[in-house]
Amino acid sequence: MALFAVQGDVPFEQAFSELSVMLGCIRHLTTEAEMENDRQAGSAARILSGLAKALIDDMELGLRKAVTTR
Repeated sequence: MALFAVQGDVPFEQAFSELSVMLGCIRHLTTEAEMENDRQAGSAARILSGLAKALIDDMELGLRKAVTTR
């Protein structure tokens, strides 16, 4: 998902920290959606988890590139 990518001028540690916060929010939203049987919150959680997955994939690509260019 090229729309969501880590930018080169953002340090890895900062990107990872922000992603960790996002995943915590997704977890909370998912729990609330299940407890309240809230389909809209469930849909939001699915969309946000797709965004988080795209960012994780992009960070992994960046790490691989960094290792191969050393």
